[in-house]
Amino acid sequence: ALLARLDKFAKADVEILITGPSGVGKELYAAYTHEHSPRCAAPLVRVKCSNLGSNILENELLGHGRGAYTGAHSAMGGIASAADGGSLFLDEIETLQPMSQAKLLRFIQTKEYRRLGETTLRRADIRFIAASNANLEELVRAGRFREDLYFRLRVVPIRIKPLAERREDIEPLLDHFAQRYAAEYDLPRVGLSARARRCLMAYCW
Repeated sequence: ALLARLDKFAKADVEILITGPSGVGKELYAAYTHEHSPRCAAPLVRVKCSNLGSNILENELLGHGRGAYTGAHSAMGGIASAADGGSLFLDEIETLQPMSQAKLLRFIQTKEYRRLGETTLRRADIRFIAASNANLEELVRAGRFREDLYFRLRVVPIRIKPLAERREDIEPLLDHFAQRYAAEYDLPRVGLSARARRCLMAYCW
């Protein structure tokens, strides 16, 4: 059902917000969405927002012109340039500082930007996919995340359930990883006893 929902909205050029606890594969679902969209021939650029402090967001996202600041000996295209025509995956979106949230909101709304140190207005044709393992609605109520950015990103909300809520996936995953790592390390495939499977099915995850 989840993949069918992603298939449906992958073809529509709208923002998607993927939520769920750490480890559920939000980045994989973002990649799946991109690969099944009309933008699949263009790049999917992945960005971990926790690595983008407010002082470097503009430079990393938009790039800079030559001489924009001390040490900028040549122009550099930013993430916006790299993702042009494709998709931009913004992971851990909840970690963005308020100033960065405002800059990102404007960029999403207009798809226009100027590189640091330049006056030329550029456009970027980008599809935005964001992800978070936090409760963004609570962060909005607490004043720690912009409400307008939240609703701009969650045009299509996608919630990935934790494994504890979809236990029917546990055994197929066990078999998949047993086969995968046996092949990767050139070892005989490990078998799981009925008792081991019962323990893993009962685990809290």
